[in-house]
Amino acid sequence: MAGKIITLEELRAHKSKQSFYILIHGKVYDVTKFIDEHPGGDEVIMAEGGQDATEAFEDVGHSDEARALLPDMLVGDFEGGKTVQNIKLKSGAAAAQESRMSGAVEKGSSLSYFLPLGLLGAYFAYRLYSTSA
Repeated sequence: MAGKIITLEELRAHKSKQSFYILIHGKVYDVTKFIDEHPGGDEVIMAEGGQDATEAFEDVGHSDEARALLPDMLVGDFEGGKTVQNIKLKSGAAAAQESRMSGAVEKGSSLSYFLPLGLLGAYFAYRLYSTSA
């Protein structure tokens, strides 16, 4: 059954505990039977449903034994192949990280703007008061 092409709609339709597909490296796997056996708990896998779980899968550093289970669960290839980035599928972990980073950049950019201005103002105030005395 590995020759089947899975669309985005099909992937997102299989996000329940009764039928659960996961996308890793452009391939779609049916992990329904494995959810309860997952060493990290079922909520870890369930958080990645309907989206690209490649980053979350690789970040954990799965063992060779875990990777050996994947071929038996293969449903087919994702419609975009390995070019999943064009569809903007983000795993739950990746989306949370992106959200934290964008907030940090926004906060950091205002700080990096006002800090030099404050230092420049302090320098000119120091020069003004030190030369007039």
